[in-house]
Amino acid sequence: MEDIVIVSAARTAVGKFGGTLAKTPATDLGAHVIKALLERTKLGADQIGEVIMGQVLAAGSGQNPARQSLIKSGVAKETPALTINAVCGSGLKAVMLAAQAVAYGDSEIVIAGGQENLSASPPVLLGSR
Repeated sequence: MEDIVIVSAARTAVGKFGGTLAKTPATDLGAHVIKALLERTKLGADQIGEVIMGQVLAAGSGQNPARQSLIKSGVAKETPALTINAVCGSGLKAVMLAAQAVAYGDSEIVIAGGQENLSASPPVLLGSR
């Protein structure tokens, strides 16, 4: 087996609750990071074999937030995407699954990480009904 390597890493700015990114969906943040990685690595959007993103607070985000980020970033729409919800370990689990996909020959190039926006997650008021 060949070594599995992380070629590049990127992240969004860390903001404060209710700050300037409060109305920015996590999927937009994820798309921004994916675009930056493609530019930095000079990879074509059609070279990506899979996108795996962790997002715990997905309520109100719609179906498969990782796929939404993939589409918004310009990665080929035929590329599969998977959203992981493993609470605090979601982004790390996404990277682990990406390494496994490469190790087992399922993909050559995988974008993996996490995306979240606590400010944009809907509030829950238990017992309100």
